[in-house]
Amino acid sequence: MKLDAEQQTQILTPAVRRIMDVAREAGGEARVVGGAVRDVIRGGKIGDIDLASTLPPQRMMEILPAQGIKIVPTGLAHGTVTAVVDHVGYEITTLRHDVETDGRRAQVEFTDDWQSDAARRDFTMNALYADADGTLYDYFGGAEDARTGHVRFIGDAEARIREDVLRILRFFRFYAWFGKGDPDDAALSACRALANLTPTLSAERVAKEILKLLAAENPVAAWRLMMDSGVAAQGAGEAVDIARLSALIEREQKYAARLDGLARLASLLPENAATAEKIAARLKLSNRDGDRLAALAILPEQLRKNAGAQGLRRILYAHGAENVQAALFLNEGDIGAALTVIEAWENPLFPIKGEDIVASGIPAGPRIGEILRAVEEWWIAGDFRSSRAACLAHAAQYGKNH
Repeated sequence: MKLDAEQQTQILTPAVRRIMDVAREAGGEARVVGGAVRDVIRGGKIGDIDLASTLPPQRMMEILPAQGIKIVPTGLAHGTVTAVVDHVGYEITTLRHDVETDGRRAQVEFTDDWQSDAARRDFTMNALYADADGTLYDYFGGAEDARTGHVRFIGDAEARIREDVLRILRFFRFYAWFGKGDPDDAALSACRALANLTPTLSAERVAKEILKLLAAENPVAAWRLMMDSGVAAQGAGEAVDIARLSALIEREQKYAARLDGLARLASLLPENAATAEKIAARLKLSNRDGDRLAALAILPEQLRKNAGAQGLRRILYAHGAENVQAALFLNEGDIGAALTVIEAWENPLFPIKGEDIVASGIPAGPRIGEILRAVEEWWIAGDFRSSRAACLAHAAQYGKNH
């Protein structure tokens, strides 16, 4: 079977063909593999284009630079190098088969057997290859699964999961993004049976999968399956408010918006900063993401208590447009007017600094900070309208009275 002309154009780009030609001239072969082939078959948007090759990584590092292609040794231990053509990276991984696995990592040996390489992959729809003339290689029925949205493990589902426990979370993520209809029975049963293995994964890997899953167009069904199978409880047991997530998705669709996975995670949690901080620590989120999650736990209530454009601007100044807009979607009701305020928002700059107060005759010290905070609160209460001169005058008056 061959890909049609349009499909070939999408994944067999001039850069990809150039890499394939270099491999062929060196006595090897390279094929596009995995996600790009899957997505072109299902008619989805193409992301990164990865390749698999019969040549070992050291050989690729010799032949590609000789043809003017920059090479980066991104994962030599796993047989992966990255070719850079016109500032775009293409991962090239040597065909492999697993020698030993422990649920988190695998020891591999290189091979020239394409089906052996395909057999070590997770899902049938990811074990697809396309060569330079557009021929599709499908060893496990993955093309049909990609078309129909059937997320299915290659071979025995439990065996695949025991090789890499992260595949439990990957199953639910792929179901969220690509699944149609009922989930695969064998896959779901295996995930349920082995859910207790997920705590062996690093928190960072779990967080990455959760946030990717929740970033799908509509992750409600997948998250409900995660909860019902006991998987969600292993890393995000507090994230149970499916009704709120469903309402959020409906609101996004109404306003043609798309929030990220972190905001969707916030919708599943109670409006409680302590809970948000707890789950952020457990998942080892970055400081920025942890702060965002905590903010999204408290902002919906603040927005409900501060109706009107002026109150909204106060919150925008304190928390930023990104967080406030997400928090709006976490609340019920019409948010059209508030979105208009956010779209017009330009964060104002407080017009005075500590050095201005010192210049007015007040000695440097902790008192300067006290005065600045008081004047800023006054400036905010006035809806950011007071000029620099007015702020300096208020600072002088505050300094006399306090």
